[in-house]
Amino acid sequence: MKHLVILKSILLIIPFVILLFLFQCKKDKPEPIDPNNPFKPTPYSITIPKFFPTKIYIPDDNPMTVEGIELGRYLFYDGRLSGRTHPDSLMSCATCHKQEFSFECGLPLPAPQGITGISTPHVMLPMINLVWNPNTLLWNGKVNKIEDLVWMSVLAPHEMYGDTNRVKSLLQTISIYPPMFKKAFGSEVITMENISKAIAQFIRTLISSDSKFDRYLRGELQLTPSELNGFVLFTTEEGADCFHCHGSSGNPLFTTNLFYNNALDTVFNDPRDRFSITGNAMDKGAYRAPTLRNIELTGPYMRDGRFTTLQQVIDFYSEGLLISPYVNPLMHKINDGGAQLTSNEKNDLISFLKTLTDTSFINNPAFKKPAELGN
Repeated sequence: MKHLVILKSILLIIPFVILLFLFQCKKDKPEPIDPNNPFKPTPYSITIPKFFPTKIYIPDDNPMTVEGIELGRYLFYDGRLSGRTHPDSLMSCATCHKQEFSFECGLPLPAPQGITGISTPHVMLPMINLVWNPNTLLWNGKVNKIEDLVWMSVLAPHEMYGDTNRVKSLLQTISIYPPMFKKAFGSEVITMENISKAIAQFIRTLISSDSKFDRYLRGELQLTPSELNGFVLFTTEEGADCFHCHGSSGNPLFTTNLFYNNALDTVFNDPRDRFSITGNAMDKGAYRAPTLRNIELTGPYMRDGRFTTLQQVIDFYSEGLLISPYVNPLMHKINDGGAQLTSNEKNDLISFLKTLTDTSFINNPAFKKPAELGN
């Protein structure tokens, strides 16, 4: 009986010994690397512009590489990303995110529509300086990563309304793509995960930091008296009181990337406000404060595009605020109906906002459609 117990113990131990032996062999003999086709993508480092925050947001599982960014640029502009090839049904990321509009659509609701003709629920937000966004995308912060935003856009009925399997199969047949995926991710097999990663890498390079105001901060030029007065109005509570939501002079992003009820409405029935995400009653009617960089180019304004000009926006904040229980406490001028700016002050504020226009950004060849994809 004793010998039988010992034998059973030995039999139980043998499999673990074999596994240990195999693991040691595998550890001692790593998989050989093909010297003719090594996977060595070129690391890409984001250059932090002067006065910008030093903390950026790049997922650990999607480091920036030269090859990944270039692949992402191609995919961003390729209308076949929807999985379709018919000319009438082509749609790309760039259809709604145009470089000349700071990667925003430039059209009011209900004009921005997907392939099916369904209108987007909100106007576009510009894809600009998102590498500093702390993982709360869209007007309500529903999406946490740019990578997720990509595949969601491919599937959404109000956008590409595609099928991920069809997208992968189609791109696999296009001669330029398998080698590009190989260089960027080590395999010619195209996956939706790597499609999303590549486009996200490209989007994180869309950095605007060379407006007239940037050059002023760097001491390269001077603002006009009107622009300077607009800057003072922007950054003081006694003036237009804009800086609480859009950043003080020490915040070159011109957004806090937070969510506010800005006294735009008194009835709140939008199923896509911040409240729909948090369940916090004080988030009813709250939306992201968008960046004001290139604001001259990114109309119409507000999440529903109700204002078509900067003048209309300034008029609203000056004398059009609406009181409700959900107005953010930072709207300090709510009891007065707004900042009550004079005509000259409004003009000065608009002059300052126009100094945030970055023409080098909207003309940067690194962000343009690859010539190989045609017109």
